[in-house]
Amino acid sequence: MVILFIWLFSSAGLKGASLWFGLGIIFSLAGDILLMFSLDRFFIFGLAAFLLAHLAYVLGFNIPMPEFSVWGIVFAVMVSLGGARIIRRILDALVSKGQAHMRMPIIIYSTVISFMLLSAMIKLMDITWGASEALLVSGGAFLFYISDIILAWNKFVAPIQHGRIYNIGAYHIGQIMLIAGVISQFGN
Repeated sequence: MVILFIWLFSSAGLKGASLWFGLGIIFSLAGDILLMFSLDRFFIFGLAAFLLAHLAYVLGFNIPMPEFSVWGIVFAVMVSLGGARIIRRILDALVSKGQAHMRMPIIIYSTVISFMLLSAMIKLMDITWGASEALLVSGGAFLFYISDIILAWNKFVAPIQHGRIYNIGAYHIGQIMLIAGVISQFGN
């Protein structure tokens, strides 16, 4: 994450939309550090750091605000329906495992990360973004989203064989793709 931040800073600077992506990297790094110390003890703090990272990415993707489009609605329905099915399973598992107190933080977090994914996907139809840049940020946001699903499923629903490896791999590849797309779009 430090290398991604340096790459972003040296290639696109920290101005306009790229400033928000830089902040997203910093909050992601904070989340990484917290979860590295203890996935259980610092989980809620890591969740909060990643929540701030996603909010920063949402702001970065939405400067300037995209135009309203039918594709935006289609993407919103796809993300909402797909995410709701998975989140429902995770929330049910929280209750059955006596962790109902985590329901609201998980609902808030999953709503924000879904909005981050949607914001990235809308770039596919945004004529101000290059096609390859939009594909990179959309693919990166999707992998970030998938990495969080793997983490939550592994932690709250049922263990996934090699789940932590898949989680970390999808997360890092997703972040690299996302920032590569941003640099390509906003770089000097």
